[in-house]
Amino acid sequence: MTDEQTTALLDKVGDPSDLREFSADEIKELATELRDETVRAVSAVGGHLGASLGVIELTVALHYVFNTPEDRLIWDVGHQCYPHKILTGRRERMNSLRQGGGLSGFTKRSESVYDPFGAGHSSTSISAGLGMAVASALDDSNRHVIAVIGDGSMSAGMAYEAMNNAGSSDARLIVILNDNDMSIAPPVGAMSAYLSRLISSKSYRSFRHFGIEVAKKLPRGIEKAAVKAEEYARGLVTGGTLFEEMGFYYVGPVDGHNLDHLLPILRNIRDDKESGPVMLHVVTKKGHGYGPAEASPDRYHGVGKFDYVTGELVKTKSNAPSYTKVFANALIKEAAKDESIVAINAAMPAGTGLDKFDEEYPERCFDVGIAEQHAVTFAAGMASEGFKPFVAIYSTFLQRAYDQVVHDVAIQKLPVRFAIDRAGYVGADGATHCGAFDLAYLCCLPGIVVMAPADEAELVHAVATAVSIDDRPSAVRYPRGEGVGVDLPEDGVAMEIGKGRMLREGSTVALLSLGTRLTEAEKAADELAGMGISVSLADARFAKPLDEEMIAALAKNHEVLITIEDGSAGGFGAHVMQYLSSAGLMDNGLKFRSLVMADTFMDQDSVTKQYDASGLNAPQIVETVLTVLGRTGAKSSAKSA
Repeated sequence: MTDEQTTALLDKVGDPSDLREFSADEIKELATELRDETVRAVSAVGGHLGASLGVIELTVALHYVFNTPEDRLIWDVGHQCYPHKILTGRRERMNSLRQGGGLSGFTKRSESVYDPFGAGHSSTSISAGLGMAVASALDDSNRHVIAVIGDGSMSAGMAYEAMNNAGSSDARLIVILNDNDMSIAPPVGAMSAYLSRLISSKSYRSFRHFGIEVAKKLPRGIEKAAVKAEEYARGLVTGGTLFEEMGFYYVGPVDGHNLDHLLPILRNIRDDKESGPVMLHVVTKKGHGYGPAEASPDRYHGVGKFDYVTGELVKTKSNAPSYTKVFANALIKEAAKDESIVAINAAMPAGTGLDKFDEEYPERCFDVGIAEQHAVTFAAGMASEGFKPFVAIYSTFLQRAYDQVVHDVAIQKLPVRFAIDRAGYVGADGATHCGAFDLAYLCCLPGIVVMAPADEAELVHAVATAVSIDDRPSAVRYPRGEGVGVDLPEDGVAMEIGKGRMLREGSTVALLSLGTRLTEAEKAADELAGMGISVSLADARFAKPLDEEMIAALAKNHEVLITIEDGSAGGFGAHVMQYLSSAGLMDNGLKFRSLVMADTFMDQDSVTKQYDASGLNAPQIVETVLTVLGRTGAKSSAKSA
């Protein structure tokens, strides 16, 4: 790839209606320009590249054949939506992708009429599409609804629930299975494309319907044989038996990078009004057309800034290991001492660090696919047999398995260990991936142990603590990104359950921090001390059970008590306040404040700015204390991290 690429055709596209004026040959050239533009845009700001490059031709074809936005086009997850954004009037803003005030990295209803459904979590597109298709039928709008879902997303039960529902209806829903987990093999060549065009054509469908009706007039044995013969013939070509059994009319597989094949098939499907739900199986390749991304699809799935010409990644200097890496290394060390430890993830081995665990203990590491509900109950089953499962799932994705956490784990007091990555704000991934709610939805469960280490050394000890808990479930939550740079212990040491630690003693204000906001609380304590305000600082360590003894002492011996956490309202601070109230510790005039994440779904921005907006960095902590003490004229000189 060179800097000499031109975008003469792309420059003429303000929205998809413009590209519908192009010839078939011009559409091919447009796809080339769009691929180049996508690489150029992502190289400058980072983002999800491989998946977007894999659907360049498909994106062009869909907007060319269908009348978007009147026809609804839904992208599952949204990792592959960058070409779609470029073609739908957002090209000039691609340099703001995943930046504060800029474009979301996913589809987003409030961003464009061409994004009919927002997505950041996988496997939702078929359900949403079916809802839209049924709505279209009810209001006689006769619009097309197209859901594009990847083969990875098809590992989630929700996709099959939706297909089961759709297949039993006559809803006009088009599902495109974007299969990018296999190379383009001979069955996806010219003969397969010809047969797919034939199968999707009206003449074939009419003939097939006629044949089925004739077969019904024959003796039952002959009728069954005729139908089976037809299904077998289609199965040899398409492999679509599963989808046919679920009630979908299956077409494919088709080369998703060949517009000569895609366009006529999409037109046939568009013009068919009688087949009910249709499944089009296209085969694509992640990173297609850009050598570095083709060679390393995992590396270029989510990528930082890189050199547009060479593909070389811009390296950032690391000051400390990431929390994810620290967790993985700590778990590997514990597993070396305890053969009953197993690790489970839901299609995120690298994201959770368990790819490293898998290298050491492949027989004890399980990737269950995008199936968080199954992952949790699978772990519960292992725990019931005496194993020590660690389920590593992002905070935002664990939400999807909440019923299983309650019903299959907590009620039965099974010692499943939850390793909750990406707790708190996550920066560029915005609201869909923010880990705001795990403290609130876990701490309300009877009996569970919830830990939030303040730094990477504390995380090592928290892992050891989780290993030691064998009579109930436990969870340890930690943020995205690097640690604070403290020295790591050689081995983790199990902590006393429900006991925090005092870091400094004062007499006027008590700051009680949970998790990694402790660094900002320490800065605030230093500045307040410089103002002559006596401050105690404590690290709770545990959100549940609470260290009631320490909290009672802080309440009795200070004028002000402030809790600080990187979670939503209803979490740690709420439980502290409940304890203070029930114990009568607020009756003597204690001034209590709970600092939590803002009660809003916060868009993408830098993590520092997100915590600033929530009042959880040192300057805002200082200002809160001064306000409570009535010293509102004073100004904080602390700086956010």
